[in-house]
Amino acid sequence: MKKTILLVEDDVLMREFMTDYFKKDGWHVLEANNGREALELFDLHEVELIVLDIMMPEIDGWSVCRRVRKKSGVPIIIITARTDDDDQIMGFELGADEYVTKPFSPKVLVARAAALLKRAEGNMGREDDLLIFGQISIDKRSHTVRIGEDSIALAPKEYDLLILLTRHYAGVLDRDEILNAVWGIDYFGDPRAVDTHIKKLRAKLGEEGRHIRTVIGTGYKFEVES
Repeated sequence: MKKTILLVEDDVLMREFMTDYFKKDGWHVLEANNGREALELFDLHEVELIVLDIMMPEIDGWSVCRRVRKKSGVPIIIITARTDDDDQIMGFELGADEYVTKPFSPKVLVARAAALLKRAEGNMGREDDLLIFGQISIDKRSHTVRIGEDSIALAPKEYDLLILLTRHYAGVLDRDEILNAVWGIDYFGDPRAVDTHIKKLRAKLGEEGRHIRTVIGTGYKFEVES
């Protein structure tokens, strides 16, 4: 079955160009010209991944990202001509998983989309295990996380981050180690992305977020009190 991507870009030529590359790679592409169309399509179709431009008419990309994240952990790649670090941090705070600046190679974009989708499908942790830490349960087979009886929606990198921290239970991971493991060694963005995602992960875990501890001057560790 083809993977479905929602491609949101108001530049018609750019959108058609990207669409061609994704179709050649075997994706089914839904196209939106603005944020309103994007949200309507997202509600009507099962989407595995979103590529989202920021500067759009009617509803901008920031608002689309925020609304999608309220109800789904679908992977989101933001594309923009803006290169400010604050914009990247904003994107990560709203729940984006990747941030690509224009101009970019469509082949690279397709490759990054495929890699992100694989991580979202649980390829980082294939062990058939049910992990339990306090009220947190992680089912690697179904790629689901629960707090007690309640399922929580984690974005792909939030899930990967939680898996990484639990895999190194009680061990301290510095920011560079986290960046290399979750974002990849070729990531050249702002290292504050780690802190942003830790903050979001803690918030989604609620009271159980206290198990993610800050080690001042170093990084983070995951540990449940006995």
